[in-house]
Amino acid sequence: MAVDTRPASGFRRAMLKLSGEALLGAQPYGIDAAAVDRYAGEISAVAASGMQICVVVGGGNIFRGLAAAAAGMDRVKADYIGMMATVMNAVALESALAARGQAVTVHSAIPVPHVAPAFHRDGAMRDLDGGRVVIFAGGTGNPFFTTDTTAALRAAEMGCDVILKATQVDGVYSADPKRDPDATRYDRLTYDEALTRNLRVMDSAAFAIARDARIPILVFCSEGESSIHKALSGAARSTLVSEG
Repeated sequence: MAVDTRPASGFRRAMLKLSGEALLGAQPYGIDAAAVDRYAGEISAVAASGMQICVVVGGGNIFRGLAAAAAGMDRVKADYIGMMATVMNAVALESALAARGQAVTVHSAIPVPHVAPAFHRDGAMRDLDGGRVVIFAGGTGNPFFTTDTTAALRAAEMGCDVILKATQVDGVYSADPKRDPDATRYDRLTYDEALTRNLRVMDSAAFAIARDARIPILVFCSEGESSIHKALSGAARSTLVSEG
């Protein structure tokens, strides 16, 4: 049965934040082609509805800078390796989208001229307005910043009106629901409530950017078919963090 992919919730331009682990599939490491293709299909379907989509993908399926730094590697070098991992994931997603006939461009914050153009806001905006899915790779181009922060920063720069935060659980909880069966799930939160309750919606720098730019954050579970559309349409449980 065809999926209804009409724009939902009044959002016009979205920033989708995917973790690198989302691309693992059933594998313990690396990029699973089937998982990448599934997300490419979901992104293409939502783009076909008329919504403009930007994407930031983490690199944790390939390399975790913080974990390497904790093990003794120089933090700056570890973060740059992590940025290169996000480039690999971005190119894999770009290839899967292109194979589906979806116009797409990767913009990288670190120089990889044979792979992707350097990030330039005006160029990225032209691509987005021209109907392309725009994938941002290479983090912010600087160490000490997460891909959550990249997503919030690029969302603000690109004028996105929602950040779609794909996770392994169906929203924001008072504690880890996988460890605490009594954890409370929230349907809606204000930025201030999320802060005062110390709820880890995104890392602090990312959350501060989203709050200051007044970009709502929709937290949803990325597992299952049509997860992005279902979250946008209200057909799946999620948490919306906004002004109120």
